[in-house]
Amino acid sequence: MSDVLQQMSPTGDAIGEDLSFHPINVPLAVHDLTVAYHRKPVIWDVDLDIPEGKLVGVVGPNGAGKSTLLKTCLDLIPRASGEVGVYGKPYKEQRHLVGYVPQRESVDWDFPVSVLDLVAMGTYRHLGWFRRVGEKQKAAAMNALEQVGIAHLADRQISQLSGGQQQRTFLARALTQNAKLYFMDEPFAAVDAATEEAIVKILQQLNSEGKTCIVVHHDLATVARYFDWVVLLNMRVVASGPTEEVFTKTNLEKTYGGSLSLLDEAAHALSRIAR
Repeated sequence: MSDVLQQMSPTGDAIGEDLSFHPINVPLAVHDLTVAYHRKPVIWDVDLDIPEGKLVGVVGPNGAGKSTLLKTCLDLIPRASGEVGVYGKPYKEQRHLVGYVPQRESVDWDFPVSVLDLVAMGTYRHLGWFRRVGEKQKAAAMNALEQVGIAHLADRQISQLSGGQQQRTFLARALTQNAKLYFMDEPFAAVDAATEEAIVKILQQLNSEGKTCIVVHHDLATVARYFDWVVLLNMRVVASGPTEEVFTKTNLEKTYGGSLSLLDEAAHALSRIAR
């Protein structure tokens, strides 16, 4: 089974890491974070504090380090330097508070498991790895599948799912984790309109429950509608804060290096008019 399916962590925390300055009521606090591939920085000197109960969109051009940021916070990618705090402690001590929806492309969809069993994996951290999934856990998995609208696919093999159904399956798995903080990596990528609407409803539901969702997103036209907090990232944090303050043409030009296409600019203008 792939590491993503199990959400196992191949890396450890930085030696001597001191998170004493991170408030325990802050879902995610990142300080001086640098990540490099083959000695080439991918994200550089990132400082970030995400307040509780926000729907957060992480926006930036291709190669800006958006997915890398999420995976580093989850200890799936080692960091060259810096600190990451989840409610004031290292992620490895707070895994039970975190849910994760990975990119569909990072998952082995040929792995022989049913939709229901995959969703039930979200209960492992509460159940324990060496205890069998029981009726209570299966009921929780079915409830999550009903919330995302694919309960009728519970017995189907994941290899038989469409792209939108795959995305809903991993969203359901995250819901069974009953987390306080959710990381979602491009959940809207290449999905149909019905799936996009379902994802938005789930985000709104989580938000109404006081949960924090950090979502890598690429569609500038929907940022203002979907998120109340935005992180503009291009290797470093260009701006972070309430959407109405941060999601501006000036900041977008800084983030995209002045290379926003006319289509992107038009979409941005239309979204602001809609608001």
